[in-house]
Amino acid sequence: MKKRFFSILLTIFFLQNITAQKIENNVEIDKEINLEAIEIISSPRIELPFSENSRTIQIITKEEIKSSPATNISELLQQIAGVDVRRRGVSGIQADLYIRGGSFDQTLLLIDGFKVEDAQTGHHTMNMAIPIDVIERIEIIKGAASRIYGQNAFTGAINIVTKKVVKNERSRKMGAGSFEQRNASLTIQQSYENSSFITHYSRQSSEGYRYNTDFVNNNNFMKGSFKIREFPVDIIASFNERKFGANGFYASPEAIDQYEETQASLLGISTEIKKGALILKPKIYWKRNQDMYIYLRDDPSVYRNLHITNKTGIELNGSSTSKTGVTGFGIDIASVSLSSNNLGNRNRTMINVFLEHQFKLLKNRLDITPGVALNYFSDFKFNKNYKNNFFRNFLAFPGLDIGYKINDNFRIYTNIGYTYRAPTYTDLYYSSPTTIGNEKLIPEKALSEEIGVRYFKNKLNFSFVLFNRQGKDLIDYVKAIESDPWQATNIREINTRGFETSLGLKIYGNNKKTHYINIGYSYLKDDLKPSEIQFSRYVINSLKHHITSSINLAISKNLSSSLIYKYSERTTGQNYTVVDIKNSLIIKDFNFSLIINNIFDTEYYETNLVPMPGRAYLLSFGYNR
Repeated sequence: MKKRFFSILLTIFFLQNITAQKIENNVEIDKEINLEAIEIISSPRIELPFSENSRTIQIITKEEIKSSPATNISELLQQIAGVDVRRRGVSGIQADLYIRGGSFDQTLLLIDGFKVEDAQTGHHTMNMAIPIDVIERIEIIKGAASRIYGQNAFTGAINIVTKKVVKNERSRKMGAGSFEQRNASLTIQQSYENSSFITHYSRQSSEGYRYNTDFVNNNNFMKGSFKIREFPVDIIASFNERKFGANGFYASPEAIDQYEETQASLLGISTEIKKGALILKPKIYWKRNQDMYIYLRDDPSVYRNLHITNKTGIELNGSSTSKTGVTGFGIDIASVSLSSNNLGNRNRTMINVFLEHQFKLLKNRLDITPGVALNYFSDFKFNKNYKNNFFRNFLAFPGLDIGYKINDNFRIYTNIGYTYRAPTYTDLYYSSPTTIGNEKLIPEKALSEEIGVRYFKNKLNFSFVLFNRQGKDLIDYVKAIESDPWQATNIREINTRGFETSLGLKIYGNNKKTHYINIGYSYLKDDLKPSEIQFSRYVINSLKHHITSSINLAISKNLSSSLIYKYSERTTGQNYTVVDIKNSLIIKDFNFSLIINNIFDTEYYETNLVPMPGRAYLLSFGYNR
């Protein structure tokens, strides 16, 4: 087995050693990214520069990704205050994603603007996470986002923006580390006169940091860009497969022999059509998820679940500029099907219609953007008073964004809007000896508000935001007496409020290199309305205090070091501090890195009483040409 693995490593490392060619009129992008100029591409309609947006948005740039000790998206997102990624195990093999105290079902994930939520359960959201080697940046949009992005963007949305080819290159990496980790990857970037592509394959494996936590993770990604009659066309395809022991991951800490296999794939095609003041952005995509769960790894006959979810969608988003401002519009139609030995065979049609308009006043210093989203679900009756069945299934979510530019660097903003989350198929139909679903569930709803300030100028950026979310009909699993099974119920009313602040500094050293310092803090308080329910499964366990800090030092032309500090204190009182470090050395086309996670060997867990690993290291070697 080991001989075959190392044969794969050597094959990948030396495959297609083609001399890189320079691309005319392109420069290698080692320069700093100007955040003010970045357009948030996940916005379906009105695209605005980062500095002109009236929402709380944070961006993880490619420089931060490159220097970070993180080896996967789960670890990257943990560097952002207010984003709660609760991992089970290492290497992001299984993780749940939360924003501002919401649940894992209430955060929407997008890849290049394609929505990749899973109708079965939010536990599968991070199955779709792509390798960081092909990521240009990550956009994190906090607050009510259902008006902009639709279903599941209850507390926010995260859009992963993939790389564009700027030079011809072959990148090979090999790594080994604690728990018998073995990593290998190959990334190929190629550009031609009217087209380009990037393709990636990687494999990570480990024997596990404790009993039954071994895993194998295979990632495949491809992106092609070309033109058809002067129209730019992008095609992306991704396939991730994970097999892992799940000691204590789900049922209870005592369930040590659980096992899971997941597959997540995405195929998407998009283009952009410009004609005068009109911009149209059509998209078509297919997203698939497969999950097999076994309670006893060596005896599947005891309890086994197999779920296969397919989502096909088509979107047409656009904007039109006139004397009165910019109008954004769009329609998103998706069909979802589920085949499951536990949840049954299910089908759902979703239609989201968007409309918004941005007015600019006071010499363009003040912008006001009202908007509304109409949402249709074929299997929910929102408005029982309507005689027409079609209109019974529609629900409207209005919102308003307001921003004022004090000067070119300083901006204040506020927004308010309604948001929602439809129950997953697990909420509705799941059945086990200890848990039952509820077909009578209705969507969760909330009114969300925030007000913030943002300052950006070369070496310094600063932001501060206050937020409030009044949620009702939130889904919890409850029971009246201890011997009863848990049942999903629209029982919760929670008022969540708090604030977030962040500070970023750039320090230019004598060696003409730039040092980066980023600090973030979030505070959150949940006010839970009293209930007569005796037993609740989902005890509130949000991040009450969350501090993140990163320092990236360019020690010399070839040597750099990064330090990540994370402090978490949950509402239950549990708290822990974790520090990671990465040292990198570049010698011509070769690069070496040493990553040490949890350098102080902190004992902690992030979810379900699954202990996280202690101190661990990963040594990597790469060759780019």
